[in-house]
Amino acid sequence: MTNPSTSSTDRTPDAAEWDERYSAAERVWSGEPNGALVAEVSDLAPGRALDVGCGEGADAVWLARRGWQVTALDVSGIALERARRHAEEAGVEVEWVHAGLVEAGLPAGGFELVSAQYAVLLKTPGAVAERALADLVAPGGTLLVVHHDIEHSHDHGHGHDGGFDPELYALPADVAGVLGEEWVVEVDERRPRVVSGGSGAHHVQDLVLRARRRA
Repeated sequence: MTNPSTSSTDRTPDAAEWDERYSAAERVWSGEPNGALVAEVSDLAPGRALDVGCGEGADAVWLARRGWQVTALDVSGIALERARRHAEEAGVEVEWVHAGLVEAGLPAGGFELVSAQYAVLLKTPGAVAERALADLVAPGGTLLVVHHDIEHSHDHGHGHDGGFDPELYALPADVAGVLGEEWVVEVDERRPRVVSGGSGAHHVQDLVLRARRRA
């Protein structure tokens, strides 16, 4: 799970800024898998999974424990090192990728599950990040995109964690907007969010998009 750490509102946070944020605390996130991931993926047959913006690795480890072949990426080397330790302690294998989504060069159609939990993906005129997410899903696979519902948050009007402007970043509705006829939207809703702790725990509503690519 990844949230921005910069007060800038004209660009996406870079790797150095993410490393600075992770360096400021022994653990940033709760250490538990995201609730929407657990709810939406528990009944899926394991295959190849991509965890976008994996942070300290809780989602990737949860998926690997359930038999998924997991690739997890993040721009922060510090986050990835923590995620590697988490996986080692859990006794699971994960392929870690130190890169952003667009720059990672991952194979199109390479994953039965693409999960983006609160990922920081900059909007562009060509919807590059949104299309990249969709393109990575294999025929018959699932795309799961979850983000905080800023509009209905108690702190609406005061920015997001770190002061970034949510209007600059791709939300589930933006991803839904690039899905064509080869997709079936199975879930597109707002739901309550409960988390035990960690950064972002004050957000109480999530936007959840789950879509299946036709085989």
